[in-house]
Amino acid sequence: MKNTLRSFLKCLILSSTFLGTASAADLRLGLITPPSHQWTISAQELAQELKEKSNGTVNLLVFPSGQLGNEAQMLQQLQSGALDMAFLVAGEIANRRPNYAALFAPYLVDTPTEVSQLLQGPTATEMLSELNGLGLVGLGYGMAGMRQVLVRQDLDSVEQLKGQKIRTIPIEPELDFWRKVGTAPTPMPLPALYDAFANGQIDGMQIDFEGAWNVKYIDNAKTFLHSNHMMLPMVAVASARKWNQLPAEQTELITELTAKHLNQIILAYDQIDSDYLTQIQEHKPDVKLLSVDREFFGPGVDKWYEEWRKKSPALVKLEAEAAAIKANP
Repeated sequence: MKNTLRSFLKCLILSSTFLGTASAADLRLGLITPPSHQWTISAQELAQELKEKSNGTVNLLVFPSGQLGNEAQMLQQLQSGALDMAFLVAGEIANRRPNYAALFAPYLVDTPTEVSQLLQGPTATEMLSELNGLGLVGLGYGMAGMRQVLVRQDLDSVEQLKGQKIRTIPIEPELDFWRKVGTAPTPMPLPALYDAFANGQIDGMQIDFEGAWNVKYIDNAKTFLHSNHMMLPMVAVASARKWNQLPAEQTELITELTAKHLNQIILAYDQIDSDYLTQIQEHKPDVKLLSVDREFFGPGVDKWYEEWRKKSPALVKLEAEAAAIKANP
């Protein structure tokens, strides 16, 4: 009897000691980009560093290419706790939180370096707390390449874009920009885009140099507007349901390393944009590369700002911060 009691107490002590240490966390991160995309590459690097720095207690599994669903579906999974983390285009948030529309303002910032400073500034950082109301924990921002415009026709002026079908993502601030420019914005799933552009269902698209080259959209284009007219912000999020179950040492490490890799994504696009632009210039001399600025798009840009300053309260603050960044490069 004494031996049995002694064994029970020993097991109880050992169990208590184990429960007092951080248990292993197996987390899943979803994103829509393919394995070759910088977001996916950085997510894999984040997973590796988390495993090393946590001594194996944080195991992050990365699911690229929309394996876990499109972004709307992944957002629902995050809210229910079925998915742990995701890199989401901020447009999915902008459809639900008006302040996030401000991140799609045309000509707000001009370069990835300026994007990095703006997205780590006070207004963008404060906006992360708005995600709590969606059942999310905001971990920070990334981006894809600066937005350019690829079109099927030989083009010299914005007037030639009037009435043209321009593929966009289905978020109101982006759709509204293209309406105010005078085009027919046409939301379309990314997997359908290549065939639609090749056969003329659409006339043009917002795209970065990386996507235009890697997916071969440029093979069916005659003009590439080098505009840098908009950033494509990404927000890294965690499911609040899962986050609240993790020990503090794990959430602190995830927060720290995610912020590090997100900023590396943004700054990487200085070189990525430059490299792909060079590829296009060298190997696609038949595609006209036309450098344009805010004036090219006409009064539609100013009209956009007049309307969205009312709809998205954060926009005025972000404008002021962006102006300060440009004044002090």
